[in-house]
Amino acid sequence: MNEPLVSIITPVYNAEKFLSETIKSVKGQTYKNWELLLVDDCSKDNSAKIIKEFNRSDDRIKYIKLEKNSGASVSRNTGIKNAKGRFIAFVDSDDLWEPEKLKIQINFMLKNNYGFTFTSYRYMKETGVKTNKVAKAPFKINYNGLLKNTIIGCSTVVIDRDIVGDFEMPLVRRGQDTATWLQILRREKYAYGIQIDLVNYRLVGDSLSSNKIKALKRTWNTYRNVEKLNIFKCSYVFCFYIYNAIKKRI
Repeated sequence: MNEPLVSIITPVYNAEKFLSETIKSVKGQTYKNWELLLVDDCSKDNSAKIIKEFNRSDDRIKYIKLEKNSGASVSRNTGIKNAKGRFIAFVDSDDLWEPEKLKIQINFMLKNNYGFTFTSYRYMKETGVKTNKVAKAPFKINYNGLLKNTIIGCSTVVIDRDIVGDFEMPLVRRGQDTATWLQILRREKYAYGIQIDLVNYRLVGDSLSSNKIKALKRTWNTYRNVEKLNIFKCSYVFCFYIYNAIKKRI
C-alpha cells in the first residue's frame, strides 16, 4: 500500500455515549491505511465492550487497557508508544471526522513536507447537530502565535514523526494538548493550518473543555507552570488568549 500508515490515538474514559459514532467516523475515512489505538483509562461503563465489538470486524482498531486511571496525558502517551505509523493523529472519543479528513491532510503534508498540521473545526451540539460556527484555522502559526490564540483543536492535529521526531505529552491533568503543541513549536518553526472544517467538535455539557472557568485556569497553568513564562509575559499573552477564546465562540 502506497499510503503511509497513520496511527490515530483516542483516550477513552466512560465514553459509551458517543464512542461508536467516533469510531464509525474513522472507519468512514477515504484514506484507508490507518490504525486506531483506543486507550481505555479504566472505564466503568461499556466502552471496552464497544471497542472489542469493532475490533472483531476490523483489526485496524486496537484496544489498550491502562492498569489504573491515569488521565488523558498518560492515555495519549501510551497510544503514541504503541503506535506503528509514521503519522500520529488524534481524535477525542466524542468528536467526529469528515470522511475526507485524513486524505486531505496527509496529502497536504506530503506535498509540502510539513511536519505539524491542523484543520479548522465546526462546533456541534451534544446531540450531534452541527452549528454554523467554525473555528477557522490560520494558514500557519508559531510558538508566540499559539500562546495568544489556542486555535489548534486536538482532534484536528496530525504529526509526521519523520520530520518532528519522537514526542510525548506533558504529564498534566488538563491542557496537555496545547502544552504539547507549544513544546513541538519550540523546535518546529510553524504548524500549518487547513482552512476546511474537517472535524466536528462536540460541545458536551459536563466536559472539561465546556467549562469556561476551568479552561481559563487550565491555560494559565500551562503558561506559568509548563511553559514557565514570567508573570509579565504570561499576563500579556493571556489577555490575547481571552480575546480570541471569546471571538471563537461568538
